[in-house]
Amino acid sequence: MDSRLVLLDSVERGATESEVLRLALVHAVAELDGLGGMVHVRGPMSALRLVSSAGLPTGLVRPWEILDQEGPEAPALAVRRGSGVWVSQVHNDAGTARVRAPSAWPGTGLAAEPLSGAARPVGALTVVTGATGEPTEKQWRFLTAVATWANERMVQAPPPARPTQEEAGGSRTRQALQAVQVGTWDWNIRTGELAWDEVAMAVYGTDPADFVPRVESWMKIIHPDDLPWTLAAVEKAIHSRGVFEAEYRVRRRDGSYGWTQARATVMLDGEGEPIRMIGTAWDSTEPRSVRDTLSRALRHMSDGFLSADDHWRITFVNLEAESLLGSSDEELFGRVLWTLPSVRQIAGMEEGCRKAAAEATPVDFDVQIAATGRCYQLRLVPVPDGVTLYFTDVTDQRRHEAEKAAAESSAAERAARIAELTAALATATTSRDVVEAVAQRVLPPFRAAGLLVQAVEGDRVCNVGAVGYPLAFLDHVDGRSQRVGDPGWEAISTKEPLFVSSAEEYVTRYPGTADHPRMNGKQSWAFLPLTASGRTFAVCVIAFDRPRHFTGEERTLLTAISALVAHALERARLYDAERTRSRRLQHALLPRRLPDVAECTAAARYLSAGQGVDIGGDWYDVIPLSSGRVALVVGDVVGHGLAEAATMGRLRTAVHTLAGLELPPGEIMSHLNDIVSGLDLYATCLYTIYDSTTGICSLTSAGHPPPALVHPDGTVHFPDQAPNPPLGAAEPPFETFELSVPQESLFVLYTDGLVESSERQIDRGMERLAQLLRTTDGEDLEQLCDALVAGLFPAGHTTRDDVALLVARVHALDSGRMASWSLPEDPQAAGQARRHVRDQLSAWRLDDLAMTTELLASELVGNVVRHGRGPVQLRLLRGADLVCEVSDGSLTMPRIRHSSETDEGGRGLQLVAALSQRWGTRYTAAGKCIWTAQSLHNSDSPEP
Repeated sequence: MDSRLVLLDSVERGATESEVLRLALVHAVAELDGLGGMVHVRGPMSALRLVSSAGLPTGLVRPWEILDQEGPEAPALAVRRGSGVWVSQVHNDAGTARVRAPSAWPGTGLAAEPLSGAARPVGALTVVTGATGEPTEKQWRFLTAVATWANERMVQAPPPARPTQEEAGGSRTRQALQAVQVGTWDWNIRTGELAWDEVAMAVYGTDPADFVPRVESWMKIIHPDDLPWTLAAVEKAIHSRGVFEAEYRVRRRDGSYGWTQARATVMLDGEGEPIRMIGTAWDSTEPRSVRDTLSRALRHMSDGFLSADDHWRITFVNLEAESLLGSSDEELFGRVLWTLPSVRQIAGMEEGCRKAAAEATPVDFDVQIAATGRCYQLRLVPVPDGVTLYFTDVTDQRRHEAEKAAAESSAAERAARIAELTAALATATTSRDVVEAVAQRVLPPFRAAGLLVQAVEGDRVCNVGAVGYPLAFLDHVDGRSQRVGDPGWEAISTKEPLFVSSAEEYVTRYPGTADHPRMNGKQSWAFLPLTASGRTFAVCVIAFDRPRHFTGEERTLLTAISALVAHALERARLYDAERTRSRRLQHALLPRRLPDVAECTAAARYLSAGQGVDIGGDWYDVIPLSSGRVALVVGDVVGHGLAEAATMGRLRTAVHTLAGLELPPGEIMSHLNDIVSGLDLYATCLYTIYDSTTGICSLTSAGHPPPALVHPDGTVHFPDQAPNPPLGAAEPPFETFELSVPQESLFVLYTDGLVESSERQIDRGMERLAQLLRTTDGEDLEQLCDALVAGLFPAGHTTRDDVALLVARVHALDSGRMASWSLPEDPQAAGQARRHVRDQLSAWRLDDLAMTTELLASELVGNVVRHGRGPVQLRLLRGADLVCEVSDGSLTMPRIRHSSETDEGGRGLQLVAALSQRWGTRYTAAGKCIWTAQSLHNSDSPEP
């Protein structure tokens, strides 16, 4: 018994319903040692239709072809009761499941087991028992197991050779359809009455004289293999109140079978319940033959093709699909597509197919077959009763497409790089900019490892820029002279690009420089001459770290790139040359070194703007003045260029000239404003005078940032000076600000480029400057300048503006080196002045200067007494020079006159100029001051 069940379980799941029922019946009869058996399937109304029999003569089973479900026969009882029924040949009242069988049946009785569907029994399997009589309990369990197996396999079984819904094209199909005659029929669902017209009689092969107007007449002529699913379609239409549509085989009058297609609509009564089914029927044998022809064509076409029903059970598969799925059509038929191992291994196929089927939309997508590595394009087309799938091998096509896409992507990337290179070269200002643009835009897409650009300088080539080369190699090739066998020089002289694919080829072609591949570590090269304006002036070498065969496209592209680089580099070299000249001019206009003055110790820095920015107009100055005073100046002409640099030179010269005239800061700034106003430019300037005798600093600013004052205790502050407008936009007078400065304090003067940039506001920059001044040791002014620059411009950060920085530590003149006296306003004042000078110089041990100084003091005092007005003051200062000052309250400045031989006066100032090293006058707050200076270098007197 168990072995029979095992044998049934081994039956393939693609078996048809008729095969399933036949196997179930054969094993049931054999297990019960029966005489024969039969299977009935439930139909419309109360009819049970015989679909299979075994071991029984036709005459015996003919009366049982159509049974009433309400009848006393064993199959009807089993269907109604939903359980096994034993009908004995001998009357027995022992149990309700036992009834008397008709006497015409051989054997001891009939054992019937229901075949159950999803909701109710759909038929029955009946065995005619032999001498053993009623089945044992074990045999009933076997019958139940066989029925269960049959039910499961019937659900999985596909309709036998069920045709597709599409009609074949072509003239033969059209002729077949034109010849079709359509019959009509009307079936009363409740009474079972069936009416056919004459065409329907012909379609179903029935003689009108023999026709019985019952639905059983229709069931009798349907092929047993087609009956189960046809009846299921009827039940489905009635239950859903929808449309019945089926194609099945019917028995002709000559006993053969032909294909018939039927379509009907369920009619409802007033309460919405099914009452009638009205439909049409026509012979589909001829169109089907056409479809069979198409089926054979599908079977052998080169693309894979399969069809599946609504439950994804395979109903058709061609040879290519068999090969693709790794199974034969017998093995695949009726199988659920997703249960196939080969399908489960295809990523995304089930998800894509189910989605397309749910949306009832044809879809195309690629799938990869893991076993073969082939790529297929899957096209799923939903049809009324399922889906069709087409598999087209697109491996080669996709590979070609991928190669084409990769090539197009590479070309697009290179084109984008070229566009980027063009844009970068268009904005490149210097030769360094050009080299950086080529390194960033050309090396990556070509996967190059090195770049070297060399320019012709006479009979040598000099490095312009390089990336990816060792420094030792760059030093080796920099400035090499022209010679035969050098690839760089060969490219320059021939004006043709050279391509070397390997180190071996390089050594063979250029033995004179055979050591270069070893020195630079490269394996292949492209030597590209750079030609512009008809002149080849440089060579661009693009190197690779592995051997490379240059394709024609790459050679063309690199040659085109070299043309772009050549024009950009030519323009950049012209700019570099002009910028170099401008820088030289700018530095020539700045102080070469700061003067060594006793009043202060100073250090300065000048930073040119970063790459790509023209020269600016920033400057600084330390100008020695008379009487222990010094001027500290810093300025900035707004803008960049030669005009700005030239204006800076003019302003610096003007400042020196005006400072030499001993003009106060406000007046100097007014004169500078007049100069700038006529130049259509603007400038800022800070002019500071420090008097070492008083410790007073006078400042005048024209739109310039305030200086930083660092006291000896380390405190830092920025004086609140008057906000005068910049030069060129100001209206004189300029306000002057005075402040007392402790000796040894630091003055830090600077231009705005030091503290202001696009990333930093000027207030933040001044805060940073103050922080650095507080935390940095200022003993060494040179180191302090370096620390300030490094702190405000970290490594890697360049300024976009020129920077001028001047740091000065001021020194006070010791009181022991100063002496002053008030003199009367009469001629005797000259004698008093000579006596005061003589005594003071004796105290300072400068007796060798006493006579000259007495004479100078006498002449200056006499001039004041004669031409000026009181009060008269005499002052001696011993610093780097010996200074003698005479001041009064008059604003009249003395001038040297050229006296004739007969003039009694007018020779005093001539005498003063002859006896002193230098002399001058300046205005003071109370009047004017006339001063002379004598050098102490020739004096042998020691310091007091």
